[in-house]
Amino acid sequence: MATVTSRATIVLDDIYKALADPTRRAIIASLSNGPASVSELAKPFSMTLAAIVQHLSVLEQGGLVITKKEGRVRTCRLDAQGLRTAENWIADRRNTWEQRLDRLQVLLDEI
Repeated sequence: MATVTSRATIVLDDIYKALADPTRRAIIASLSNGPASVSELAKPFSMTLAAIVQHLSVLEQGGLVITKKEGRVRTCRLDAQGLRTAENWIADRRNTWEQRLDRLQVLLDEI
């Protein structure tokens, strides 16, 4: 059986891959307070700056973070569209299950 992969699925895969790591989630949490430089984002972690840059690269590929280099400083900020995409996908699943459970409740009430 062949599988069909849509662009939306690929985007979601990238988003959830990016969010799967606790370090990347912590970076997202930090950026929710506003833009920050890579150095500022690296401070709370006991890893190299290169490792933080790799995490940021995954977050960028997932559409969750935008970075901009000005001179020698790379500043990062959240990209709300990526978070919105993940939120919408979850909301769609939640709505489907809520409708199913509502129908089940109607059937149980009839019994």
